Parts: sequence; C-alpha cells; structure tokens
Amino acid sequence: MNFTAKTFAGLEGVLSEELKALGAKDVEAVRRAVNFSGDKRMLYRANLCLRTALRVLKPIKTFDVKSADDVYSGVKSIKWDEIMSLDQTFLIEQTIYSDVVANSRFAVYKAKDAIADYFSEKCGKRPNVSIANPNIFINLYIAGNKCTVSLDSSGEPLYRRGYRVAQTPAPMNEVLAAGLVLLSGWDTKSDFMDPMCGSGTIAIEAALYACNIAPGIFRKHFAFEDWKDFDAELLEELYNDDSQEREFKHKIYASDINKGAVEVARQNIAAASVSKYIELTTADFLKLTPPVSPLCIITNPPYGERLKADIENLYSAMGTTLKHNYADTVCHIISSNEEGFNKIGLKPSKKIRLYNGELECELRTYRIFGGKFRDFKKSENQNKSHTPKKHFEKHFKK
Repeated sequence: MNFTAKTFAGLEGVLSEELKALGAKDVEAVRRAVNFSGDKRMLYRANLCLRTALRVLKPIKTFDVKSADDVYSGVKSIKWDEIMSLDQTFLIEQTIYSDVVANSRFAVYKAKDAIADYFSEKCGKRPNVSIANPNIFINLYIAGNKCTVSLDSSGEPLYRRGYRVAQTPAPMNEVLAAGLVLLSGWDTKSDFMDPMCGSGTIAIEAALYACNIAPGIFRKHFAFEDWKDFDAELLEELYNDDSQEREFKHKIYASDINKGAVEVARQNIAAASVSKYIELTTADFLKLTPPVSPLCIITNPPYGERLKADIENLYSAMGTTLKHNYADTVCHIISSNEEGFNKIGLKPSKKIRLYNGELECELRTYRIFGGKFRDFKKSENQNKSHTPKKHFEKHFKK
C-alpha cells in the first residue's frame, strides 16, 4: 500500500531517514511530506514510532478535476461502504492549491454530498458528519487539476503525543522539538542540555529519542482503529513491543529562569515517565555551572515575537557564555530573530530553515572549541565520516 506522512517544512529529510530505518519502501521526500509504501504493520508502526510526522495518510483515489463538480463525481465513485459503516461519522479536511477549484469550502461541500449520496442511493440512509469526534477522517488534497482523496490514519495530529498536561504561553510543537533533536545529529553518547526549556518539550523529546521510546505509546487512540480492517491484535503486539528500547547512560539537563515554566516542565516530564533521565532546575543560563563536556545543547530562546525580552542583550550574553564556559560543545539555537543571531558573535557552522508555528526560523549550529583552532579543525576533519544518518539507522534498525 502507498502512504504519505505529512511534516513541517525542513523536516522532510529526517522523516525520510526515520521511515527508511523502520523498513518503509519507496521512500520519497516531497514538499512538507514523505511518500512511502508498506503493509498494515508499517502503517501502524509509522503512527506509533515516527517522531517527525504530523499525520499518516492512506491515498485511496486520485483523479483529474476541472471544477467542483468533478470533485463530486470523483469522490462518489469510491466504494465508501467498504471503508466505513452507516453508523460511523466522518470529517473532511482539505488542502487546496488550485485555480480550478479555488473555493475550498465548496469543494468540501461537494465531497460531503458525494459520500452522503453514495450511501443514500445504496442503503437508503446517509451517514452523519461530526466535527468534534468523527470516526473516519478524510483528507481532500487538490493541487492544480489533480485531486487525491486519502484516509487519515492518525486522526488527531501526531504531535499531540499525550504527555503534555500543562503548557507555557509559547510552547514548542512536539514534532518540531523531535526534529531539532534529529537534525542536531546528537548520538546519545554524551550529555544533553536545554537551558531555556520552557514547558520541557525539547528535553522530553530528547529523552524519548535517547531511550528509543516510541512517541505514540502515550496516545489513547488512532483513527485507523475505527477502520473496517483494523487488526487489534497487531496493534497490541506493536504497542507492547519494547525490544527496541535502550538504556541511556548519560544525563539531560533542562532549566529555565522562570519558576512557573519549570513547574510546567516538571509536570510534563513526569507524565512522559522520563524524570529519571532529566535533571530539571530553575536557573539563569548565563549563571549556570556547565556540565562536563562533551555536551549537545539545543535551545529555543525568546524571539521577541510572542514573549517580550531584551533580545539583543540576551543573545549577546548567550554568545559570550557559550564562548567562555562551554568548550567542546555543539550548540543548536532556533530563532526567528536575525538581529539576535547577529549579536551572538559566533560563526555558525550550519543553518537550516524551519518554521515554529507561522514564524520562519533558522536552526543555527555553533561548534564551541577549546584550545587552538587548527587542532579543532584537524579533529573535525577526522570525524567527517561520522554522520547523523549512520547513528539514526543504527538506533532504529529493526
């Protein structure tokens, strides 16, 4: 079967590597998504194990459209009685990039009518639409003159892991946090740190990755559990399989200057059952005693958008602190504030464009070295073959 895993812009590469490590076939990265193929086991594992997927779709029909009427006829041609029952409710969500069918609401209206008329003509009764709690999630994607109808196997987006019991005013999406961890290339063989942890999302995702705990185990329900061909025994088998989990022998340090944020993080860390791996404190990053290096830092400082702060002074102080206190450290900072980045005063070795919500951001990597620069470059050249991909495939190999 063919599937599509949706993700955020900039995370297509790491999502592709995740799918390959799970054993998916025909993996192809496209804009904000990755196409792949596999069996029912792969579909269930994708929902349980993928860290950087927002949802997993199962395309059921693609057809040409020249107007909204073509949406109606194309959707109606699908054998819906083989997919859902009359007593099940459904919801249609749409993504439309087309001048042919410019009115997205009208397109959805036509698709709803098509499903209702299909059952009315075949069974004499129409199924109901539910916005709050549907059984069947249907995705309508129109690009140009092509329409693809898919079943959404996830239902609620996969970033809703289930461990977030409290949040700060500007929490980071769990999928983005996991993406930062994977993009960093952290091999889990050193300590990890988020000195501006907020609600604790980056630290939690780092702990789940370090222990290879599937993020989907916190979920109470996936949409595919309401499908006619749902295999409860298979899901139970996959859910209870902890054979791929591993022992993490290092430490994750999380801190924030805001006491309220630390308390929120504490609740979320406990809900994710990773408290023993994360040392949480209320502290100012600029005054922290650094852990023993080597160390991987990933942090999401204030941007000056939703949270107010003296951005220029903060970023300047961060750069000074990193330079003088964190030798032999790789630091990854995500921000949308270009002026703030410039104040750091360190040259990034890598820049990756990402989005945090609607904000266009960059993830910048800073390699802080101690001693002479030529010795650092010599060591770096010797380790060039040591890539995140190799670590990633090793950790997720079946």
